[in-house]
Amino acid sequence: MGFDELKNKAKDLLGQHGDKVDEGVDRAGQFADERTGGKHTEHIDSAEEKAKEGLRKFGEQ
Repeated sequence: MGFDELKNKAKDLLGQHGDKVDEGVDRAGQFADERTGGKHTEHIDSAEEKAKEGLRKFGEQ
């Protein structure tokens, strides 16, 4: 399987399961927030939103 095939498959999966991807990003952010003792919540929340936005754009291409 070539790179283009993998990229297209990832786009299809993002389109079909975008809600699950968002949940995964949220869980990763929550984990990071817990591990840092809540010291960087603001930065983690910002990174979550940017990741979700980037993944949505990738899925729409």
